[in-house]
Amino acid sequence: MEVIGQVTRRRCLGAGLLVALAALAASACASTSEPTAGSVAAESTSPSTSAAGSTTTGPAPASTTSTIVTTSTSALVTTTIVESTTSTSMDNSYDPYAGTLAGVPAVGSVTDGTLRTADGRTRRYRLYVPSSLAAGEPAPLLVALHGGLGTSAQFAANSGFDELAEANGFIVVYPDGIGARPDGSGPQTWNGGYCCGPAASQGVDDVGFIRLLLDTLAGDLAIDPARVVAAGHSNGAILAYRLACELSDRIVGIGVQAGSLGVDACAPSQPVSVIHLHGTADTNHPIDGGKGSGIAGVEFRPARAAVEAMVAAAGCAGEPRPSTDPANPDLTVATWSGCGGGAEVRYVVVAGATHAWMGRPAASAAAAAYVGEPYAGLDASRAIWSFLAAHPRP
Repeated sequence: MEVIGQVTRRRCLGAGLLVALAALAASACASTSEPTAGSVAAESTSPSTSAAGSTTTGPAPASTTSTIVTTSTSALVTTTIVESTTSTSMDNSYDPYAGTLAGVPAVGSVTDGTLRTADGRTRRYRLYVPSSLAAGEPAPLLVALHGGLGTSAQFAANSGFDELAEANGFIVVYPDGIGARPDGSGPQTWNGGYCCGPAASQGVDDVGFIRLLLDTLAGDLAIDPARVVAAGHSNGAILAYRLACELSDRIVGIGVQAGSLGVDACAPSQPVSVIHLHGTADTNHPIDGGKGSGIAGVEFRPARAAVEAMVAAAGCAGEPRPSTDPANPDLTVATWSGCGGGAEVRYVVVAGATHAWMGRPAASAAAAAYVGEPYAGLDASRAIWSFLAAHPRP
């Protein structure tokens, strides 16, 4: 395997320059949205019952102590009962952005690179290294996987991960899939197993490509191996699940929106933490599975099935813990803890959210027509990074 080149290092002037490139995201594919709202959908036929496949309960009863305070002002006497509450159970509130900073202008460096893989293909990627990194100190690495018919440049602009990387001190690499043209160019897809496009039909070794990419970056940059994670949208989410199953010696956690498990067997060598976001109004990759409204032509598996497969693979104990976001009633959250190696699995269902990447504006009217208007109430990128950053491998 040889590195063909890492070229075109330049200053990044922001993430909005290339937004229009992949407005026509396909089937299990890249959508367009902006960073401000997250995403996740319930997996059953109605938003209230499908959310994470479990019912949501409120917090357990809390013990209260009443203190009587009497205040006298001339002839007026006021008696106030002050309730001091001590919770007797675990707090069930969910903060999707815990421990993270909002994105800032991306003023780090961008590198466009190529690799020659063992199957003789020339593969491309886009690398962002923030200016905020401490020299020589190992940093987290996020592998950001575009949706079907998307590109590395499109997903960088659409997700806002560069801006989050600048604010939170991590490196992000955006690999490109395989196009239908002989030279691999054109709208890109990934071989996630049962989807999608030429990458799947040609049996492209995308897992091998990502492994080679990680090896290459580890040779050039100071990367913390305990904090190498992947995020993906749609077809990219399907590949992220495959990486969790087949590359768990390198990938410690994945964060996905609008995907499913595309391989029949998932037996990671080490537990992998997972956060899965899915919208109840996603027609391109329906949360309950089935053929979507896109062009993939795939009978998608249910989102919940992918989550439960990872729960089983990680050996998580007991039933999921339900939680809600007091600021956003659209979110229904289930979290499985007690997993092997300190891993955790979280399923976030977002009532009314479409297939579009949550929290970013649509890049074009055509994109919105194809995958729906982006859900604005959750920044999917920031919610995913919040979870992944909190789950390094011990």
